[in-house]
Amino acid sequence: MTRLASLLRSGSLAAACASALALLGCGTPAGRVPGQLSDVSVPAASGGGASAASQARTARDYKRDAAQHVYRLNRARIYAGQLPPLLYAVGTLQVHLDAKGQVRSLHWLRAPQHAPDAIAGIERAALAAAPYPVPARLGEVVWTDTWLWDKSGRFQLDTLSEGQLQQ
Repeated sequence: MTRLASLLRSGSLAAACASALALLGCGTPAGRVPGQLSDVSVPAASGGGASAASQARTARDYKRDAAQHVYRLNRARIYAGQLPPLLYAVGTLQVHLDAKGQVRSLHWLRAPQHAPDAIAGIERAALAAAPYPVPARLGEVVWTDTWLWDKSGRFQLDTLSEGQLQQ
């Protein structure tokens, strides 16, 4: 059996092609970005408005600027104080941003599969925050953060978290 036939039979080639098309913006339903797990639509007019440029020199430094930006836009949804000992959902999301701070794609490192409403809420907040601070010194950047989600729908980002109460 040829290598191509083997890849086709295993589905690896199809998965690789689908991933490549998604990265190119092909094969993704209108109103969505590659990597989304939910059916949340990308806002037609971004909710973030104009954002100041970030002077971060590394993706790690950029994390704080992106997290503060999300907090500014979601003041009413930020969980104030220490989080309860048991959280409803914890998800780690990579947000791929272009040189203008627009979301190009999402990639879940840890998706809270048991809580599709939390996945949708996290994706909605991440997408609605665009444009993010322009990564002036970085060009494109990947912002990775862990979303700590309470059952009330309020959240904190690990980068700015106030910690959790002890049980």
